[in-house]
Amino acid sequence: MKTLGHRLVSPWRRSAVAAVAGALPVLAFPAPSLWWFAYVALVPWIALARTAPTGRRAALDGWWGGFGFMLAMHHWLLPNLHVFTFVLAALLGALWAPWGWLVRRLLGGVPSRGRVAAALVVLPSAWLAAELVRSWEALGGPWGVLGASQWQVPAALRLASVGGMWLLSFLIVLLNVAVAVLLVVRRARVPAVAGLAAAGVVTSVVWVGAPVAQADGRTRIAVVQPGVVSGPDGPDRRFDLEERLTHRLAGQGADLVVWGESSVGFDLDTRPDLARRLAALSRATGAAILVNVDARRSDRPGIHKSSVLVGPDGPTGERYDKMRLVPFGEYVPARSLLGWATSVGEAAGEDRRRGTEQVVMDAGGGLRIGPMVCFESAFPDMSRNLAEDGADVLLAQSSTSTFQQSWAPGQHASLAALRAAETGRPMVHATLTGVSAVHGPDGGRIGPWLGTDTSTARVYDVPLAHGTTPYVRFGDWPLHAALLVLAAWGVTEGVRAVRLRRRPAPGPHAPRARTAHGSPGRPGH
Repeated sequence: MKTLGHRLVSPWRRSAVAAVAGALPVLAFPAPSLWWFAYVALVPWIALARTAPTGRRAALDGWWGGFGFMLAMHHWLLPNLHVFTFVLAALLGALWAPWGWLVRRLLGGVPSRGRVAAALVVLPSAWLAAELVRSWEALGGPWGVLGASQWQVPAALRLASVGGMWLLSFLIVLLNVAVAVLLVVRRARVPAVAGLAAAGVVTSVVWVGAPVAQADGRTRIAVVQPGVVSGPDGPDRRFDLEERLTHRLAGQGADLVVWGESSVGFDLDTRPDLARRLAALSRATGAAILVNVDARRSDRPGIHKSSVLVGPDGPTGERYDKMRLVPFGEYVPARSLLGWATSVGEAAGEDRRRGTEQVVMDAGGGLRIGPMVCFESAFPDMSRNLAEDGADVLLAQSSTSTFQQSWAPGQHASLAALRAAETGRPMVHATLTGVSAVHGPDGGRIGPWLGTDTSTARVYDVPLAHGTTPYVRFGDWPLHAALLVLAAWGVTEGVRAVRLRRRPAPGPHAPRARTAHGSPGRPGH
């Protein structure tokens, strides 16, 4: 029977199949949310790369698969970045070229048991290395990390408290490699089954040993989601609507009110009338209000996105300036080189300024909050730092109104479950236009999500927990372990190559002598 790789004669046809295969894992994320599909979604991609006729072709299969994965994951950027979306997908997709090469190196042909056993560890480690590199802020950050697809699976969230979403990614790739071996490399089923059993045992041990977040208090947090407000006078009308919605919270016992990203479009120092209105809202609701100011500041140059806490007497002085900006949306990387992106899409015409440090705020009544802005909630190190610094509740103020009808709002909201589970702290994801969501310290959903068709203010009863998860204590140890695995495998391969080069070539066989009867005989006889 011909293999898949032999049937696909045309390199371009093979590349197209690789791109489609690479795009399949996106179905495990919101909006489809087929979380179970993640466990087999990589199998077609693996099956294709292992049949590549050369290592170079396998690397191309990895690149094209990565291109498909990144394009599908960020397809909602197309209306804004246009052709540049394909450029970004091609750039990021190249990170999977080494992974494709490794698939063929370890699983090509009829692999030995040793090679299959190595694949079960090396291939997940190589996948994590690619996710690590693309998690750099300038390359788009850790949006769409494979482990994040498990945000609604309680068992996975428990594992995330031990090793973060990175541990989930490792285990998902391991499962895919084992399933691929079972399906297409029948002679190597034994190590594949052994690998699955070992993964099951390790996962069970981690599950049993992982500490469970225990609620030791409660707080009431209100989310104000005004919905889409557009037009030249949008900032003023949005403020008016948010003010009306917030007034409805009076008497509901909220301890904190949270507005979304860019909820205030004016610097409060230059608009003291808005500061007074916010202070009056704080007095009416009996709670501090966390707003997000997106404006040119009066006390320093440039535009900042800042989380500002307002109490009954006005701004309290507690302020957090966004540190990690969205590439092209809030700044253009290497603007002198890539500034042309503003002419083909809706890239930022002016770079926003960065904050310098994270802030834990005192919201009153002993409640300490750790704010993040927009896609900062995709970075697990930021929420981990806030938990270490004593935050009781993690907050993300966001706005995905530009991508209102896409999968982006749901993908963004789902990240709150991962950050909560990783840190053992509840997380509130408050947006201007949906999806807003609240998750408890175990990552479980608290109350309903507020969809993109909703304009409302809602109070959530949020459980508090103050233990320290293994992930907060030990950090990104799965990434470090993956890099060690790759280094060890590289050294082993290097030593093997040196030994093969030093091994003496077999000498020529001496010709056999002829006897008197003409029959061959051994020399000396």
